[in-house]
Amino acid sequence: MDSGRDPIALTDLVPAERVRALALEAGFDLCGFARPEPIPPAWLAERAVDRLDPRRLLPDARTVVALACNYWTDEAGVEGSPIARYARGRDYHATMRDRLRAFRRLLRDRWPGLRTYGSVDHGPFMEKVWAARAGLGVIARNGCLVTPRYGSWVVLAVLVIELEVDAYADGPGADRCGSCRLCVDACPTGALDGAGRVDSRACLSYQTIENEGPVPPEHREAMAPHVFGCDVCQDVCPLNVAPLQAVGPRFLPRPVAGLDARGLAAMTRERYTELVPGTALARAGYDGLRRNAAYALGAARDGAARPVLEKLAQDPNAVVSDAARWALARLPLS
Repeated sequence: MDSGRDPIALTDLVPAERVRALALEAGFDLCGFARPEPIPPAWLAERAVDRLDPRRLLPDARTVVALACNYWTDEAGVEGSPIARYARGRDYHATMRDRLRAFRRLLRDRWPGLRTYGSVDHGPFMEKVWAARAGLGVIARNGCLVTPRYGSWVVLAVLVIELEVDAYADGPGADRCGSCRLCVDACPTGALDGAGRVDSRACLSYQTIENEGPVPPEHREAMAPHVFGCDVCQDVCPLNVAPLQAVGPRFLPRPVAGLDARGLAAMTRERYTELVPGTALARAGYDGLRRNAAYALGAARDGAARPVLEKLAQDPNAVVSDAARWALARLPLS
């Protein structure tokens, strides 16, 4: 929360369209408004009270502003990238924080002294739930927020403010999935329960990014061709059939997105330092990316990867060497 400022007393309703225009000026593609009413306890999680009630974070909160940016790009040379689409360019956390700062400045130019609380996929807020409440989209069967304009190719942020606007969303929209189960059936590890919930322990996005140890044996065969994240449930979704190109350079793929699994497995530490910092791939780290690449190569039965896997099998990092030995055992003999 912002500090060093006295709370402002604003009793007049503010036009929602005026605030939305400032959000778009700051670089966001979508902006919606929800009242700061607590989320039902069914969404319990770590720091549950803070996550459920915005007024625990900003006592005079009057509005939760949900914000989204389209990140879909279609660039030559990265069509088969083993890196999830959102992670191919600049780290979206940095992009969204930059835009939140710009949005705050614009708001304070108009309403000096305004207090806010912002979150970009790392604080106590559940951005996806608030985005649905604010009318930006609905949570689909694959657990992703799907927007009418951009599909699920969006990253999210929220900004809690002391202003009350004159128009709020009525809450989450109507279900758009119907009887479709394409994402559930396509999920490589069966991580989707069909009701919008994801088993993070099975999801390849969790396993390739958050899990620092060995990937459970039952999920390794599903890792071809995934080295960082997984887009399968979004790629098969009929609501994503007409994606729109993201505006500006922030989400354009960086050179690291042009590497295949073999190239990522063979990265030296110097090459990693050259290519990865400033991208979301840094969350997995040098050893995590090479571990993931080894699993992906083994699952793909990529015989041409034998030299790099033999080298990784001697790596001083036990998790990397274990993944490489697992992969080698699955390569064809000739």
